[in-house]
Amino acid sequence: MPPLVAVDWSPDGRALRILDQRHLPGAELLRDLVSLAAVIDAIRTLAVRGAPAIGVAAAIGLVVSLEQDSEGHGVRARAMLTDYANQLIASRPTAVNLAWAVRRLLSRAAVVDDDRLLTALRADAEAIRAEDVAMCDAIGRMGLHLIPDGTRLLTHCNAGALATAGSGTALAPVHLAHREGRRVHVFADETRPLRQGARLTAWELQRAGIPVTVLPDGAAASLLRTGAVDLVLVGADRITANGDVANKIGTYAVALAAREHGVPFYVAAPWSTIDPDTPTGADIEIEHRHADELGDLPAGVRVWNPAFDVTPRALVSGYLTDRGVVLPPFSGVTHG
Repeated sequence: MPPLVAVDWSPDGRALRILDQRHLPGAELLRDLVSLAAVIDAIRTLAVRGAPAIGVAAAIGLVVSLEQDSEGHGVRARAMLTDYANQLIASRPTAVNLAWAVRRLLSRAAVVDDDRLLTALRADAEAIRAEDVAMCDAIGRMGLHLIPDGTRLLTHCNAGALATAGSGTALAPVHLAHREGRRVHVFADETRPLRQGARLTAWELQRAGIPVTVLPDGAAASLLRTGAVDLVLVGADRITANGDVANKIGTYAVALAAREHGVPFYVAAPWSTIDPDTPTGADIEIEHRHADELGDLPAGVRVWNPAFDVTPRALVSGYLTDRGVVLPPFSGVTHG
């Protein structure tokens, strides 16, 4: 099968190209986005999703929308830059990579003149994309020792190639282990409310020839109790300075069950997902989704539909990053 690429430049370099994940697993639909409104809509509606992927999408999307709307004029582009950046940052508040990528471009813009502005922003957006691919490869190598032959692994949501510009975070070592001939079986939680485990993780793993079993979120604790799982490995949208982890809703329950049944619980994420400016999980803004995403409900029923929850640092066995497996305090982290 050809490599799975969720986010990239269009072939002519003039647009952001995404694999629209709202249509998976039924159809593989590639879309080229140029306008800021289209990029923001794709991020908000989860056409492109996963913390690293939306960071890359925001960086490329900021560049191509500025290039189009300024008609290539640096002075006009600079006048639009702050407003466009703020709109992108506000599109999804919980994942740190989006704001990190946009602010990196803002920092670059501050040290170049108008004539070089768009060229410099394009180069930095490409660097963010290339670094994300390299990051995924590094996480795969760093986490390979966690997946010996015969590993039975439980994951939650999707932290694979669909969530990044490369081979994924939590699924990167799984893909590498499979390529090396190790037997791996993945249990994928369905992951409510958008079923990203059932729709995306299962599709991605099946496409790669990796055995996968989907289970309802409510069955994860019972599965762990049977002894059928050797390792839990999940992604993250934000890791705070003290090690608390924001990930898709339901992750906290899995971590509690893993601790109860003596199963190691690891979090995989790039170094850029560690946020030194957010002290603890209590300081994370949690995105809430629309009631429609829960399906048919009686009219007038109230809904509490958070997209993420926070897993306390005490439940995490280790943090698998592109710099290796680490524990807090995370020295040397900076998003400047």
